[in-house]
Amino acid sequence: MFRNILVPTDGSALSRKGVKKAVALAKITGAKITGFHVAPAYKFNVYADYVPADFMLPKDYQARAKKVAAGHLEAVKKECAAAGVKCETYFVCSDFAADAIIKTAKKYKCDLIAMASHGRSGLTKLLLGSETTKVLSGTSIPVLVLR
Repeated sequence: MFRNILVPTDGSALSRKGVKKAVALAKITGAKITGFHVAPAYKFNVYADYVPADFMLPKDYQARAKKVAAGHLEAVKKECAAAGVKCETYFVCSDFAADAIIKTAKKYKCDLIAMASHGRSGLTKLLLGSETTKVLSGTSIPVLVLR
């Protein structure tokens, strides 16, 4: 059935719940899990003579993003280890999470993307958009939406 399931995670409670369900599916189908996290891209916010108090050098930002991603992806690894499911994890920095998810699924030859959705509706969905919706409309790979 499935051989490689891409599981994007943002570390939220809903995302962790989605990871558990995806790992359970991987165990049943004999698939491996490819855990994935997208951190926001570095932004250089210095205005003329003003340097914001939270200014961070690019290398410091990258180290911080890597540390945060490692924490989120460690939860995926632990869930996989407990279920006896093979797992690899990756992270990237990008302002376009859906695009990064789709590219990663192709790059690692994933045949299913299993991702949690917050299920926003109304004005919130209009203003924030939905990464899940963008992934659904941007790929031909099957997408399992978990809630």
